[in-house]
Amino acid sequence: MVEAIRAALAHELERDERTMVLGQDVGRNGGVFRATEGLQARFGEDRVVDMPLAEGVIVGSSVGLAVAGRIPIAEIQFLGFTHQAFHQISDQVARMRMRSRGRYDVPMVIRAPFGGGVRTPEMHADALEAKFVQCPGLKVAAPATVEDAYGLLVSAIRDPDPVLFLEPLRGYRLVRGQLPEGGHTIPFGQARVAREGEHVTVLAWSAAVQVAERAATAAAREGVSCTVLDLRTLVPLDEEAIREHVARTGRVVIVHEAPLTGGFGAELVATVNSEAFYSLEAPIERVTGFDAPYPVGPLEEDYLPNERRVVEAIRKVANTA
Repeated sequence: MVEAIRAALAHELERDERTMVLGQDVGRNGGVFRATEGLQARFGEDRVVDMPLAEGVIVGSSVGLAVAGRIPIAEIQFLGFTHQAFHQISDQVARMRMRSRGRYDVPMVIRAPFGGGVRTPEMHADALEAKFVQCPGLKVAAPATVEDAYGLLVSAIRDPDPVLFLEPLRGYRLVRGQLPEGGHTIPFGQARVAREGEHVTVLAWSAAVQVAERAATAAAREGVSCTVLDLRTLVPLDEEAIREHVARTGRVVIVHEAPLTGGFGAELVATVNSEAFYSLEAPIERVTGFDAPYPVGPLEEDYLPNERRVVEAIRKVANTA
């Protein structure tokens, strides 16, 4: 996946000279995960810019560049560090078009890896996506596959609206796939059916999709057939796909890494209740992180949603537990 992200960045830097990359260590070092490796040497220091360790400055500078006509792609090393820039993202990035009465667009992307499974220190794995879906004006993408990481990132860079682009930490080198042709795009707001099934719909995004797929394979051995719906983007949300699949199966399990309370899964429960309530044949189950700070590395396997916990939820909604 990290190679797909690098390829998408290189393609868009080559395609449009207004595009630029900025962030901590993105230039000479090539990024902490090497997602920008080689880009500064290829495109120059004016277009791949090393910034200080100051997330608010990185995002705030990107706002000014976007308003001035550039297309900045800002990297925040970990999503957990966006707390230091939340005032810029919420009050400037997301609201600039409204605040300027339509005079200024903010065509920019904020890239940030997140999620567990790689034994990071504290605040590096935090899944904070729910905080950003409440920033009207900001789009939120969370790819799960190599193809989607490339296609959604290209779409994000070309979008006239600001996009928060969430990259799964453990997907960088563990998720493999076919690198799409140059310029391949994937529209926002279109969920992907990762697996077809008849009895239960499992909703997930980012690295939780692979967990859901493994659980669906295990459930199939017990005679329970699951659809795994990869949301791809949280804003905009593909409510039509959710409604269609829930109407067909009548049972729903939601999987995400963030804590249970206030997580985006709660919004999905509300969406299902609004759009497909009379199709439900069982209460909706959520398999999530816990309402506690993300633990130290040796304990993260007990914190993260895993195949066993998702299978238990599938059994429960399918009345086979």
